[in-house]
Amino acid sequence: MEMQILSLRTLKEFWQRHGEAEAPLRTWYSRVAGADWQGPDDVKTDFGATADFVADNRIVFDIGGNKYRLIVHVAYRFKRVLIKFIGTHKEYDKVWKTGRTDTIGN
Repeated sequence: MEMQILSLRTLKEFWQRHGEAEAPLRTWYSRVAGADWQGPDDVKTDFGATADFVADNRIVFDIGGNKYRLIVHVAYRFKRVLIKFIGTHKEYDKVWKTGRTDTIGN
């Protein structure tokens, strides 16, 4: 069973503002949509060092050569990936410094 990603619209809105993010985000989306992750080891196999794990099944992905950061929450059991944040590395640094990964939004 493939992963369901919620929501592509969030990514589209971001790449409309940051055109060079479109290709790497589409690539990320395709890879994840076709994945069958059972747990974090599967994510590491697929993305290696470009994926960092944080609390509560959240993953930070380096996108576009680390120009952008994407934070998602993964419900492995239900095969769902919820996009919590997409931004430039600078925007990510501001959000991350708050220490409030539980409330990261779009």
